[in-house]
Formats: sequence, C-alpha cells, structure tokens
Amino acid sequence: MSGQLFVISAPSGAGKSTIVKALKERTNGMGYSISHTSREPRKTEKNGVDYHFVEREAFTGLIDADAFAEWAEVYGDLYGTSFSNLEEQTAKGLDVLLDLDTRGAWNIKHRFEDSVLIYVLPPNLETLESRLRARGTDDESVIRMRMAKASHEIQKCAEYDYIIINDDLENAVEHAQAIVLAERCRTARQAGLVKKLFGISHS
Repeated sequence: MSGQLFVISAPSGAGKSTIVKALKERTNGMGYSISHTSREPRKTEKNGVDYHFVEREAFTGLIDADAFAEWAEVYGDLYGTSFSNLEEQTAKGLDVLLDLDTRGAWNIKHRFEDSVLIYVLPPNLETLESRLRARGTDDESVIRMRMAKASHEIQKCAEYDYIIINDDLENAVEHAQAIVLAERCRTARQAGLVKKLFGISHS
C-alpha cells in the first residue's frame, strides 16, 4: 500500500508546528516533507533537516524542470515541495505530513486528489493574538500583519477535509492522529491487503 499525503495548515500561532512534531513522533509509518527554500538558513537550522537550502538560481532551475508539486514566493524567498521528496516516501508506504499555507495546500490537492487537508484553528482570534504576543519574537507591526493574514486565511478553512480547533494541545494532537488512522482504514486503501488475504476485490 502506497502512502498518502496529509497537509496541515493554520494561521501563525495556532499550534500547527507543535501538532506536526507530535504526529511525527507518535505515529508509526509517518514521513515528513522537507521543503526546498532559497533563503539563508537560520543559526539553529540544518540543511536536509529543516529545509533543503539551495541558491535562488538553482531553485528557479527546479521550477523550470517542473520538479515541484507546489512552490511559492514568500517575503522575497522561494519555498517549494519537490515531487521526488514526496514520491520517495509514499513509495515506501509512508504517509507524509506537509506543513503548508492554504495556497500550497490547494496546489497539492490539485496534483494529488487523494491528499487529505487538515486545518488547525485557534479557539478564537483573541487567543491567537495572545499566543503571538507571548512568543515575544515579533514587533507590533508584524503581529498586526499576522492577525490580518489569519483573519483572511481562516475564511478558507471550510474548504478543507477536516478542522481541528486547538483549544487544548493534547486533544488537538489526538484528533490529528485519529484523522490519520481513520484515513488508513478506508476501504480503498485496504483493498490490496484485503484481496491478498481473502481474495475479495473492491468494486
């Protein structure tokens, strides 16, 4: 059985990265898509672990070669998900997590119709703003920008397959894991094994 793609989106501060990290650690057979980027690595980031860091010219060459399932320019830097990264993992039977914004999510859905889109929401916008301020990493203008973007992107959550409201982190992680496990049990994904074990074909 080949693996499936699970795309997780959320406004900044909703807890998406923490949920993704927990899913990777707690769920067997789970892979993760490491994006390519043209930006410089930060001090704590490692090539091939956090991102595949490449020169801008090399990135645009990959675009021209149609190497990306999705890509976008964000604040002047290029980010993309390579086909080879996804296909290498799904061919091994791994389900792959992708941490993408709404545009990236729909580009993946367009390329891979059976991909599963999950949107993580904060309990409310007030809580989201409090979380952003508690980080202590952004100035007032950046916080306002993130809140404006969040208000816009949240409108698109109804287009996703699943919604998780992160009012309690542990519950949110359990809900995300339940989605992955339920999708693995779909008849279409179990058809090959059922046929092998019992000779029953899925019509």
